[in-house]
Amino acid sequence: MIPSPARLSINQETIRQWSLPELIAGCTAAEVGTVGLWRDPVRRHGVRETAKLVAGAGLRVSSLCRGGFFTAGDPAGRAAALDDNRRAVEEAAELGADTLVLVSGGLPGGDRDLVGARGRIADILGELAPWAAGHGVRLGIEPLHPMYASDRCVVSTLGQALDLAELFPTEQVGVVVDSYHLWWDERLPADLRRAGESGRIVSVQVADWVTPLPEGVLLGRGQLGDGSIDLRAFRELTDAAGYRGPVEVEIFNPGLWARDGSEVLREVIERYREHVD
Repeated sequence: MIPSPARLSINQETIRQWSLPELIAGCTAAEVGTVGLWRDPVRRHGVRETAKLVAGAGLRVSSLCRGGFFTAGDPAGRAAALDDNRRAVEEAAELGADTLVLVSGGLPGGDRDLVGARGRIADILGELAPWAAGHGVRLGIEPLHPMYASDRCVVSTLGQALDLAELFPTEQVGVVVDSYHLWWDERLPADLRRAGESGRIVSVQVADWVTPLPEGVLLGRGQLGDGSIDLRAFRELTDAAGYRGPVEVEIFNPGLWARDGSEVLREVIERYREHVD
């Protein structure tokens, strides 16, 4: 196994076929020091048990995904979102993850008001952000590619994410910078400078963009180096903005999930060295 680059973090979904113990054992053997975790598999294994497993292996948790889905227009939907996100904050705190990644939510059924939906995100963050900070957890608003605006995330650009984050203290709310979602935007260099100047970058994630996209588009992320993104240039832009934290490889790809997990991890490390480091 090729030793892992120092800043590499393996997001749990990249090797989804592995159980949590397999992920921790595999990353430990490969000298990967950091992992990004997802709530559903963590809860299945047990939050406390996962925290013990990670700590016992000497690993760090770069982020927990995901909170968010704040855009419900009715009071009951809003209350449910706030309750779920408070639980997510508590889970992140127990895992030692100082960042909770937020996928903000799409348009409710029949709604066409993007501005109103973004306003509802700000409203819930006004309650959640100080509460999360009290638990030692920083919220990271992740902008998603515009193709997800209708159903998953009305925050489509880094500039929009910063507009929301900057309503709150830096120590409470930042932004997540993902190559898959942002590589196309000509405003990205300027927006990264803006994010860096205010210390807002809480997480950097990488995956490649390959076409044609599959039906449903969600599971179309490419292995590093297989697509159109200059991943090293992307990482260098985040470095120039002052980010020095882990770089998470987050790939949703059934082709990778069908393979042996150790083989996938070895390939990710090789590709990261070749295309990102």
